[in-house]
Amino acid sequence: MAKIAILTDSNAGIKDTGEHKNLFIVPMPFLIDGEEYYEDISLSTDDFYDKLKHDAEIFTSQPSYGELTDIWNKILNEFDQIVYIPMSSGLSSSCDSAIRYAEEEYEGKVFVVNNQRISVTQKASVFEALKLAEAGKSASEIKEYLENTKMDATIYIMVPTLKYLKKGGRVTPAAAALAKLFSIKPILQIHGDKLDSFAKVMNIMQAKQKMIAAVKKDLETSLIEPYSQGKLCINIAHTQNEKEAMKFKEEIEKAFPNLPIHFVDPLSLSVSCHIGPGSLALAVARCEE
Repeated sequence: MAKIAILTDSNAGIKDTGEHKNLFIVPMPFLIDGEEYYEDISLSTDDFYDKLKHDAEIFTSQPSYGELTDIWNKILNEFDQIVYIPMSSGLSSSCDSAIRYAEEEYEGKVFVVNNQRISVTQKASVFEALKLAEAGKSASEIKEYLENTKMDATIYIMVPTLKYLKKGGRVTPAAAALAKLFSIKPILQIHGDKLDSFAKVMNIMQAKQKMIAAVKKDLETSLIEPYSQGKLCINIAHTQNEKEAMKFKEEIEKAFPNLPIHFVDPLSLSVSCHIGPGSLALAVARCEE
């Protein structure tokens, strides 16, 4: 049986590979005021938010060809195949680049998964992949499974301010000014490869109620099959808002008593740089027990 390594990028929010000897992390690069940093290596979460709050120019980037293939080569010295789970192709070009590199030079050795996940739902995919590898599935079977079930996940994110979305050009200055004037807080949705506006609310209580209602509707519609099979879990995420996230966890446990909560995690920095601190997110994802 082939020795299979699971590789993801730091967008998944996994800080420690722990007891998983076959799990590896690619640090994602950021350009901050023209200088390159690497998540969890030369850029801590606290440093990132400090720079963000002081209006630094922050741009997400992707590993270079050499950086990524160096990691692949190092892993392949010990393992036969790699299942690589990068962030969604709809949110970054890093996935498409990795697919091209793998097809050109690593056919049969590196299997790049394009299952359109980010942050806590990407993390859920990584742990699914680990379980499938432990069960003896091949790299191609793991890739096929993760891509076939890619739509079995969704994230709703309450954004406290449009400042950072405006800065990134995702909303107009006029819309941001009106939102500030009327204390409007948008809720965004990530489902598949799209980041879309979902709803607008006036306060965090309304945001929680709206996100809970949205997930309940998803369980009755788009997620009804994995839900009826008992194959879903809930994840809560935030950007420097852990206290509120833990309060939200208690509310979620009451609202969804039959769904396990697997993670209460920070959102990935690649998402955080577009929405800023203070956000709160509710996610559902497939999770094989």
